[in-house]
Amino acid sequence: MEKAKEKKGLKWGIPDAYIILFGILALMAVLTYLIPAGEFSREEIEGITMVVPDSYQQIASSPASLLDIFLAIQEGMISSAPLIFLVLIIGGSFAVIESTGAIDAMILKTIEKTKNKELLLITVVCILFSIFGALGIIVNAVIAFIPIGIILARSMKMDAIVGVSIIYLGAYAGFNTAFLDPLTTGTAQQIAQLPLFSGIGYRIVIYITILITTIAYIAYYANKIKNDPAKSVLGNTPFPKIEEKNQLNKQVVLTGVHKLVLFWLVIGIGIYVFGVFQYNWSLNEMAAIFLIIAVGTAIIAKISPNKLIVELFKGAKGLVYGAMIIGMARSIVVVLEDGKILDTIVQGMANLMTPFTSVMGALVMFIANLLFNILVSSGSGQAVIVMPIMTPLADIMEIPRQVAVQAYKMGDGFTNVITPTSGILMANLAIAGVSWIKWIRFIFPLLMIWIILGSIFLVIGVWMNWGPF
Repeated sequence: MEKAKEKKGLKWGIPDAYIILFGILALMAVLTYLIPAGEFSREEIEGITMVVPDSYQQIASSPASLLDIFLAIQEGMISSAPLIFLVLIIGGSFAVIESTGAIDAMILKTIEKTKNKELLLITVVCILFSIFGALGIIVNAVIAFIPIGIILARSMKMDAIVGVSIIYLGAYAGFNTAFLDPLTTGTAQQIAQLPLFSGIGYRIVIYITILITTIAYIAYYANKIKNDPAKSVLGNTPFPKIEEKNQLNKQVVLTGVHKLVLFWLVIGIGIYVFGVFQYNWSLNEMAAIFLIIAVGTAIIAKISPNKLIVELFKGAKGLVYGAMIIGMARSIVVVLEDGKILDTIVQGMANLMTPFTSVMGALVMFIANLLFNILVSSGSGQAVIVMPIMTPLADIMEIPRQVAVQAYKMGDGFTNVITPTSGILMANLAIAGVSWIKWIRFIFPLLMIWIILGSIFLVIGVWMNWGPF
């Protein structure tokens, strides 16, 4: 009887991202037996390794064994180690900053200053979180700020959808382009052998357009339900999950220490950006800078060395899942490369896309990434999988590599706001008590607007031959 009850209670649910990735890994291993091995000739032009078009030729096959599948996971972790440790260090350093209360104080002070000015408040909060999103430093941590968004929406007599949107969509309006995010844009550019954060000018234009559109959409919905609460997607229960919190009733004090901590964070990021453009710094230098930011924050806030370590590891612990998935994703490419079928897949895609122009090819890349992200919602993990395929494909189809990077980045960012495999999205909705179905009803028109704008920007990128800088 007990065993029967246990079986009855077993629920599979939506597969975890690691399960999906392992399934893809196993499938790729099987394909090494079915797909002929082959490779392109490559040549180095101005320090960049380029695929030579029409140079594909078949070679001896090298299929993956059962042991090779599990070895690939280890090799993927090892080859992704700099990126994995960067994620952990940024997470730990940001946790140290958060432990001082500086971030909360800044946000709550912003709310206090713009109270009773709904449009201004929505705009300021969205811009603030979009900057964090563009830097890639708060995308996973955005969950912690959803309760503040809910409080804010209640104070404006809106609904929980607005509360989630001003925080979550604000952050993702920045993350959709992530012009200074080393973990997504930076990783994709490294794989595409483009200078780190190159093409930033055009990406900022895309960022501003997406941000303005997002703010306008949230403001339109907020104004609609303020005039007629019955038009809320949530119906008669604007706040399905009410948790009494009193942050906004307390006197918000942005202390001198808080200001120094925030100033130190800005200085640190500024130094890194300067180093990127002046000295060609990469991801390792960013890890070092964030460690310096963490230590400097501890000194400013008078955090003891032991407490610093505790907070550092607490923040890193929260990102272990997201960090390790980068290595898991990389293992798929390891199997494709070791099995000598990666170039064959690229050649097959090139043959399929031969009738397409460069413009249509860029749009197909974009759509493919939008769909792929529904399965693999890890931005850096997706970069590691798709960019080794898209980079040579872009060369063959005469699509600028910056366009390929942007097709990946927007494909990754846009569908993050709907995919049920995204732990961040589902956690945000759970905190607010908003069902996924009702969220889809709200977000789908904005997603379509984003996709149309993204397509336009990619077409322009191809037309202007968007170069490295």
